[in-house]
Amino acid sequence: MLSNLAKNKVSRRDFMKACAAMAVYLGLSESFAPKIADAVENASKKAPVIWLEAQDCAGCSEAFLNLTEPTPAQIILDTISLKYHETLMFGSGYVADKALDEAMKTPGYVLVVEGSIPTADPLFCTAGTMSDTNPARRPVVETLKEAYKNAAVVIALGSCASWGGVVQATPSKGRGVSDIVGKEKVINLPMCPCNPDHLAGTLVYYLTFKKAPPLDIHQRPLMFFGTLIHDNCPRRGHFERGEFVTNYGDPSQAEYCLYLKGCKGPFTFSDCPSRGFNDNVNWCIKAGAPCAGCSQPEFYAGFSPLYEKSNDVNLPGIGGVPSETVGTVAAAVTALGVAAHLVGRSVFGKKKEGDK
Repeated sequence: MLSNLAKNKVSRRDFMKACAAMAVYLGLSESFAPKIADAVENASKKAPVIWLEAQDCAGCSEAFLNLTEPTPAQIILDTISLKYHETLMFGSGYVADKALDEAMKTPGYVLVVEGSIPTADPLFCTAGTMSDTNPARRPVVETLKEAYKNAAVVIALGSCASWGGVVQATPSKGRGVSDIVGKEKVINLPMCPCNPDHLAGTLVYYLTFKKAPPLDIHQRPLMFFGTLIHDNCPRRGHFERGEFVTNYGDPSQAEYCLYLKGCKGPFTFSDCPSRGFNDNVNWCIKAGAPCAGCSQPEFYAGFSPLYEKSNDVNLPGIGGVPSETVGTVAAAVTALGVAAHLVGRSVFGKKKEGDK
């Protein structure tokens, strides 16, 4: 690790500054910087990682490959020892199968699972063969169960691996990792696709403390999923004034609240407003699209259709908002938006979702 830093002209001082920044990134005191530095330096031993793909579109892998700092090459070549990833590895066929079998024999690896697990029939998703002498297809569900046994920690990456995601409603009846192996050792990093920053941050936390970060009731790290999108939404002011998008073609509504267009921000826990995607270049609401709620267990079927307002809010009146604040939106329409806000506050309140 230190030789790589020297090769890239990174001084020890700059390295410690980066570790201090990582501590703040993880919501810790800067006093944890030495411990993080020690963990990162010891990572030169290259923590073994097995990355399984089940019923997926490879979107989470794509998100990981789009990292710019650090780059995927730096992570794969300098930080971890990627023992198996059917998309990224050079080997294929029996060679790949053998690499996976050998990797699973040594306890203590990090197991990353991308994609949902079929429950209707194991043959909905297979990868590799049973053995070099048995050409029968190997069901991913069996590989998952076997890999789980010797894994030190399991990261369910993306909404599909966390709870089934889009594939829940398909004939395969896709389910999340915890539905197959239980919640012990499992960290859910939902979103569709995952935010690669969440993966990097979770790995650093695990390498530093040798345990999962504090999790909420849905097994998500509170440092990434501890606040409602609605509470930090850049369009929140328009919500408070009762200004909602009703016509995408009207330029005067360009920055209005998207709740009436299906935004699930009042019910969704994630740090999207502050973190964004692609080096914080953009994210759904910033791009003018309503939040799809992809970090929640209800995604996808429970929030469908995505681009229609939620109908689970039924409060009388307009929630105590003075009529003069309604603006250009009809009172009946505003009532729905304000009611959603009140329900979000009364159900979730100021609490983090992980609070008992």
